[in-house]
Amino acid sequence: MSDVFRKLLAQREAVPSSITPNIGVVTLQFQLYGVDDLKAKRKVFNALRTVWGKEADLAVAETGDFEALDSATWSIVAIGGSAQQLTARLDQVEKAIAQKIDAPVVEVQREIL
Repeated sequence: MSDVFRKLLAQREAVPSSITPNIGVVTLQFQLYGVDDLKAKRKVFNALRTVWGKEADLAVAETGDFEALDSATWSIVAIGGSAQQLTARLDQVEKAIAQKIDAPVVEVQREIL
């Protein structure tokens, strides 16, 4: 082994024995107006699945008010390296959803696990 290689090995940082990802969940409750059936309700929230559902670090699902025509509850789960990264990512997603979805957000719940 060369001296240069030995120096590089001596300088490297120790690798952590376990990697525990941080998980963040934001739950948005929307108020709906003028929705006549469940098909129209799904159409309002189609962008949630098509846009943010394809992101590698996000999972999107309707988590409540399945049959209600006047409200909808959706949860977005994000995975990241640190709580700060997750908070920033969830802020970004929440703002983008508020701009893209044509329904007012009534309540927001956020949790970092």
